[in-house]
Amino acid sequence: MRSKPTLPRDAGDERTRERLLSAAGELFAERGFRGATVRAIAARAGANLAAANYHFGGKPKLYAEVLRSSFAAALARHPPDGGLPANAPAADRLRAFIRSFLMRARGDGRPSWQGRLLMRELADPTEAIDLVVRDAIQPQFERVAGIVRELLGPRASADEVALTVTSVVGQCLYWFTADAVIARLPALKAYRSADALEAIARHVHAFTRAALARAPERRR
Repeated sequence: MRSKPTLPRDAGDERTRERLLSAAGELFAERGFRGATVRAIAARAGANLAAANYHFGGKPKLYAEVLRSSFAAALARHPPDGGLPANAPAADRLRAFIRSFLMRARGDGRPSWQGRLLMRELADPTEAIDLVVRDAIQPQFERVAGIVRELLGPRASADEVALTVTSVVGQCLYWFTADAVIARLPALKAYRSADALEAIARHVHAFTRAALARAPERRR
């Protein structure tokens, strides 16, 4: 039976594990899964290389844990329900979701490393993409689909609901994925500040509600 590697005294404690996760998240966001090495992650965390293997058992498992823990932390900081009760009006719950999405993506006015990491994973998927969809994307998609279904009414088809959800998410994602463009467009530069997120959330919500109100007309 193989024994675990000899470690410095503090290598097995929770603080070392958290430092490794934080350093790994930043490096994976900067360089991608393939570009970041466990050695570089350990060095940034001020940890022994053996500690990374001790806690996570290799880069794929470390990467998966970074994704899982970063999504969980972001959702804890900015819950999709915005603190509203489950029986709050659907329109209010939609606005809460939009606001929380924007805050998770760029709460300080700039794209977060968690957001950059997700974009890297979506653009260049690893084996962890199944985890991302199952644990992060699918639950939120279903949450918004339920809200949209309430707002569209009982005559809404599954396709109409699904496409509306992608429209809501797409409006929010623009403010993250197009940051370099937004910074260079005079009309939008002011919206890069953290203070502008509330105005963006109000706009996305109002724009979406206006589109939903026209749904019966489109069906005719």
